[in-house]
Amino acid sequence: MTVQTADNAAILARGGSSLQFLRLAEAIAIPAGAIVVSALLFALFLLVIGKDPIQFYSLVWTGGFGSSFSIQNSLQRAAPLILTGLAFAIPARIGLTMIGGEGALVLGGFASAAIAIPLVTNGVPPLVTLPIMALTGIITGGLWVGFTGWLKFARGVNETIASLLMSYIAIAIMNFFVEGALRDPASANKPSTLPIGDAYRIGPMPGTEVHWGLAAGIVLAVLLWVLMSRTTFGFAARMTGGNLRAARAQGLPVGWLMVICCMIAGGCAGLAGFFEVAAIHGQANASLVAGYGFTGILVAFLARQNPLAVVPVAILFGALAAAGGVIQRRMGMPDATILVLQGMLFVVLLVSDTFYGRIRFFQVKATGDRT
Repeated sequence: MTVQTADNAAILARGGSSLQFLRLAEAIAIPAGAIVVSALLFALFLLVIGKDPIQFYSLVWTGGFGSSFSIQNSLQRAAPLILTGLAFAIPARIGLTMIGGEGALVLGGFASAAIAIPLVTNGVPPLVTLPIMALTGIITGGLWVGFTGWLKFARGVNETIASLLMSYIAIAIMNFFVEGALRDPASANKPSTLPIGDAYRIGPMPGTEVHWGLAAGIVLAVLLWVLMSRTTFGFAARMTGGNLRAARAQGLPVGWLMVICCMIAGGCAGLAGFFEVAAIHGQANASLVAGYGFTGILVAFLARQNPLAVVPVAILFGALAAAGGVIQRRMGMPDATILVLQGMLFVVLLVSDTFYGRIRFFQVKATGDRT
């Protein structure tokens, strides 16, 4: 009897390990297939308009990874995409479709620039000013998206619509102050806040031209992966996302879980806004509305809401954005061509989502044998 029990346990262990392996393979194969299909469809689109697909993809590689400058440019553009990708991925793990990363980034960046004005004016050292700016951006973004999560739980408001509307409100708030009370008189052509000054700018990482936002995004992705995959909080969040009614039946604090996940998401986007101000623009203006929050949604979709997978996917999309200028110059195509490719990829990803759990190769029996 003991021998039979041990044999059954071994069979179940093999079946469990096989199931985990096949699930991982499925999670990689389906998004990879979506990328290939999107590339083929976009190649047909290029042929229809009389352009060479081979030249296009060659220029994408050249502009994204063809040289040291291209790689660093791609990584620079990937930094905010990692953070905004996390801003969508974390609420998605609890079953929420939050698309308000753009608003949290803009408002977080504006808040960090606004708090810097009196600090810089009064000569507060950069070592004090920059952490305050970062904390202000994180808190602002966290509260902004966290409020949307509260609306979902407490009032049953659709989080997708609410987060989108909140993004437009955030952009309007930034424009109101940037074009009004906080406008720098010297910014005649492009309304902006007062610049923080070169002494308060975040420089690049040693030996690169990439700012520290990339390192912060990678570290945060690892920490959030641990939080969502290796802690009781993450287990409770995944349980809530899988079956809300069961989570309530088990006595889980569903409301708090939703709000906390949304606050984490908003904090990530707000941190991205801080780096855009402190490392790129040096002030808050309309340049903060660069679409990183919306591209981050696509990044998170392709990464299957896995915080670790967000990093390489964000680098891929950073490379696509970096290649836009090369394609415009070499092929005479508008810079928005990359947006068309991204939109096509998004549609194909949505369709590919229906294949999870339906491909026979990635299914196993309870004994561990593939069906």
